[in-house]
Amino acid sequence: MAATHLHLDCPSGISGDMFCASLLHLGVPLAVFQEAVSSLHLTEKVVLKTEQAVRGGLAGLRFLVEEPGHHHHQSHGHHHGRNWAEIRDLLQKSKLAPEVRDSSLGMFQRVAEAEAKLHGVPVETVHFHEVGAVDSIVDLVCAAAGIHHLKVTEITASVPVDGTGTVQCAHGNFPLPAPATAEILRGIPIRQLDVPHELTTPTGAAILAHVVNRFGPLESFSADLIGYGLGTRDLPDRPNVLRAFLGHISSVSGNATDTVFEIRTHLDDITGEQLAHAIDRLMAEGALDAAVSPLVMKKGRPGHLLTVLALPADAEKLASLVLRETTAFGLRLERIERRTLRREEKTVQTPHGPVRLKLGYLGKQLVQIHPEDADCRKLAEKAKISPAVVSAAARAAVDTAQ
Repeated sequence: MAATHLHLDCPSGISGDMFCASLLHLGVPLAVFQEAVSSLHLTEKVVLKTEQAVRGGLAGLRFLVEEPGHHHHQSHGHHHGRNWAEIRDLLQKSKLAPEVRDSSLGMFQRVAEAEAKLHGVPVETVHFHEVGAVDSIVDLVCAAAGIHHLKVTEITASVPVDGTGTVQCAHGNFPLPAPATAEILRGIPIRQLDVPHELTTPTGAAILAHVVNRFGPLESFSADLIGYGLGTRDLPDRPNVLRAFLGHISSVSGNATDTVFEIRTHLDDITGEQLAHAIDRLMAEGALDAAVSPLVMKKGRPGHLLTVLALPADAEKLASLVLRETTAFGLRLERIERRTLRREEKTVQTPHGPVRLKLGYLGKQLVQIHPEDADCRKLAEKAKISPAVVSAAARAAVDTAQ
């Protein structure tokens, strides 16, 4: 089975350079990062290097981004920053692969939204301080490029941690977690350790918030490779490492369990058109699902129950969207456990043409087969037959292939 699941163990937090270093230790060539950075056409000269080192008795790699006359990852606020428009323009004009470009934009978007909320300004006018620095831009772009190179389809992580001291930001001293880090991780569990250092940086938080599907311990995981990304400093009571496992969910696991947020609200004064628009917006903004069911409300009035499922990182954004796009005056958010079948996607050949399928496995047992409706309709129209006939042929092709 291909190693397509990445699990991040963050006993000492996460920063952008630690994440990139862990990917390099897993086998991503430095040339992949160098090519990604070259495609940005930065005005600054940037040199990428790796360094073998030991933290807390564990050997691993450091990822170094060097500029002539500068040191890598100086403390917050020591670098010239860029604004959101400049960074977005930089990425959109780059020659990055579309998936890498879009993932990089997504991570920066999360930082932009956090900064905008913190400073009470529109997202478009946000000026990045820490994450606008050259090394942070390089870290996020290399993070996206490394994930793409490994062909990872699922990313999970342990609950992130941070210290309990203070950090010097562009606007002064703040208690940890740093304001931007706390805002980016809104909706995601976080633990504080009795360590007087910043352990999870805004860059590391942006990576976690954007790419991780579930936070918690490993469950029935089979690791093929393990990479160690090292932090800058030595910590007194723990190895300052980010441990990256590359592998797959073991077949002994019947299904996958993760944590999601359920957003619910009752609506009795909304039109069908408004409701349809709200659902479209919610799905476009990352909702896992959005559904409406009929409801009898007080005084016998007909109404609707709107239910939205969201990843923890998206719960706050989608809850705000519900309040803006519907007539709701309030809603309920509840953290719930979701159990899903292990999914695979494949294309099968039928007498009518190729059809894409979603397959659902309970352990090793195939229990669900869902032919892609658009493919079935397209082939049915061409052959002047029922879509059900094409769907049945696709299911039969899977049974033959098992």
